[in-house]
Amino acid sequence: MNVLLIGGGGREHALAWALNASPLLTKLYAAPGNAGIADVAKCVALDAADHGAVLRFVKDQAIDFVIIGPEAPLVAGLSDALAGVGVKHFGPSRAASQLEGSKGFTKDLCREAGIPTGSYGRFSDAHSARCYLERHGLPIVVKADGLAAGKGVVVATTRAEAEAAVDACFAGAFGAAGAEVLIEEFLDGEEASFFALCDGRDAVALATAQDHKRVGDGDTGPNTGGMGAYSPAPVMTPALVERTMREIIRPTVAAMAARGTPFKGVLFAGLMITADGPKLIEYNVRFGDPETQVLMVRLNSDLLAAMLATADGELRRLDLHWRDDAALTVVLAAEGYPGTPTKGTEIRGLDEARRTPGVEIFHAGTRRDGDRVLADGGRVLNVTAVGATVAEAQQRAYAAIAKIDWPGGFCRHDIGWRAVAREKGARG
Repeated sequence: MNVLLIGGGGREHALAWALNASPLLTKLYAAPGNAGIADVAKCVALDAADHGAVLRFVKDQAIDFVIIGPEAPLVAGLSDALAGVGVKHFGPSRAASQLEGSKGFTKDLCREAGIPTGSYGRFSDAHSARCYLERHGLPIVVKADGLAAGKGVVVATTRAEAEAAVDACFAGAFGAAGAEVLIEEFLDGEEASFFALCDGRDAVALATAQDHKRVGDGDTGPNTGGMGAYSPAPVMTPALVERTMREIIRPTVAAMAARGTPFKGVLFAGLMITADGPKLIEYNVRFGDPETQVLMVRLNSDLLAAMLATADGELRRLDLHWRDDAALTVVLAAEGYPGTPTKGTEIRGLDEARRTPGVEIFHAGTRRDGDRVLADGGRVLNVTAVGATVAEAQQRAYAAIAKIDWPGGFCRHDIGWRAVAREKGARG
């Protein structure tokens, strides 16, 4: 079948790489794609926000299946536009995408369905939010309610920091995303990323992963969209996986169906593993980035077949298989990220780095200029490796990074440190 993949980041490169291996695939298009995706798909200049243009392209190119990668087109209703003309697609409706489009919506649903999460308050003005802060202790979490590209979250350890975060939201620092503010209880524990395919009725858990949000080594500095990830996440034992499905994922799928807005796509739960068990931090309604990169290199099943089963409501027949190997990815970001990144710097040595055993390099924010590869975003490359252990995958990823010549970029040097420490402890 002919497939159109919407998006142009590292997540989409990893998806395109996996889709390209499917025997069901005839031709893969990516809109807009990037310099790496161009190796496995035909990249096309198509604005996902222009639903009419997408529908015309689908018709003209006889597209059988559309896969929507990023959250913005989902929240904007691209799935609804495709459904309206009978085009099969992977990704939830606009109504179901509220699980990511509004953090307050998700919190309210958790309260109604008894899903474990932190206590919270929702506010549409700074005064009410400040009054709430006065009644609650520190640390505390301040979030812009809407889509803020992973940057609208502040874990405040002082009252001044919390108030500044509230003021920034209402002053327009995150645009329309900050028109409403969520203030949440700080959850103590270890974070994990949990993914499940959902067909509106049934849900199938994917492999576990853990990412690193802070920009600096030792989990320091501001939050980012993610500076690296690894899979599996040792904190997510089989018992915790089943508990997460029972207490969080399945109740969410049931609650969304009961509302008349069934969720069909991939549900990405950001979890905090507390002393009381898993609690939901927030939902995303698409694959995570950079978690997708480590999931795809471990997936031993046909991704396209799994996505079709999701779209067709046939997940109960799906049996996914995963490599026993661990996987780890390190994000190379442009100087200035997570603020304003420097664009246009040349990246050399990618071919040599890719020859490192067990390594795949996924492009996130790149473009080609003739034979040159240039940085064209904040998070630019995902150097991804597999190994018998997380420590071995880590060693291979950083060995590949050492071969990349890019003075305009940087990375963290401790991705996977929790898992590596656990492995050492198990051996010792």
